[in-house]
Amino acid sequence: MTNGATAGPVKRAATGALLGLALGDALGFPTEFNDVPAILAKTGPWRTMEQPVRGGLSYITDDTQMTLALARGVRTALGRGALTPLRLARPVRDEFVDWYHSPENNRAPGNTCLKACRLLDSDRLWQDASQIHSKGCGANMRVAPIGLVPGLDDAQRAGAAQLQSALTHGHPTALAASDLTARAVHLLAQGVDPAGLVGRLRSYAYEKRGHYDERWLGDLWTRSQDPSPRHFAERGWDECLAVLERLDAVQRTADPELDPCTYTGDGWIAEEALATGLLCFLLFPEEPLSALRRAACTRGDSDSIACLTGAFAGAHLGADAWPAEWVARIEHRDELLAFGAAWDAV
Repeated sequence: MTNGATAGPVKRAATGALLGLALGDALGFPTEFNDVPAILAKTGPWRTMEQPVRGGLSYITDDTQMTLALARGVRTALGRGALTPLRLARPVRDEFVDWYHSPENNRAPGNTCLKACRLLDSDRLWQDASQIHSKGCGANMRVAPIGLVPGLDDAQRAGAAQLQSALTHGHPTALAASDLTARAVHLLAQGVDPAGLVGRLRSYAYEKRGHYDERWLGDLWTRSQDPSPRHFAERGWDECLAVLERLDAVQRTADPELDPCTYTGDGWIAEEALATGLLCFLLFPEEPLSALRRAACTRGDSDSIACLTGAFAGAHLGADAWPAEWVARIEHRDELLAFGAAWDAV
């Protein structure tokens, strides 16, 4: 430091992203399965939605529960050395099975996650438990830790994002959407300008389009009806590219007063959750609470959309994006902060 210059505030992107996804998840919890008029009747104007609090806590859903399960599994894997498929698959599988059996698993979990985790609770290959035909958003709603944990190279990040998806959601679009979600979180945490984010994700998808990562996925593709691993991979990337093109076309012109699901889909499936979560963030890149509130006030999978929006906003703006009083009330606050602090410290 020279000429009297002073350091700026530390961003703490991992902490910001983890808190943001939990805050968005909790904000969207009461609005999921409601259309926008019903939400507005309950909450009043969306721009002033209050944090839902019951008994002093703001409760999260399975989205944050599974994010924390993945984070624990990644921590265990990295404790054994460099991240590899074998090191990652077992502890994440164990954490998902623990989540499946937990009495706290009563927050409207997705059927795909429940079915896959029941099958993972056995000695079968994880590829035989994977729900190869499901591209629900349950895989990319939880993938943020892969984009945040330090020390991974691009190949490890992509492989880990797809593997954690494949344990439950084996559809190629679920794999590609998880990869893209982790990539977006990572880029934002590294300081990429949000204005160029969609273009970078589209370029990444074109680059990855024909690649099936056998090292991380094994023979998963053979459970599908695709004639080759390349065809399997292309099918997923093409669906993600299609929705990213829709997002690119509207990201600068979308009306923030119109339900974002109108533009990029309701978010029940992986590629739409990614795109609609990104759209809500890009509508308000410097106004994180407005982004969360817009995401929670949608006709679609509101908690998952807002969860993703919060991860993007927090990765971009850091831990100070979120009001201290909201953070103080969020369920699992201490564990979220502990993971964030560990990853921000490296």
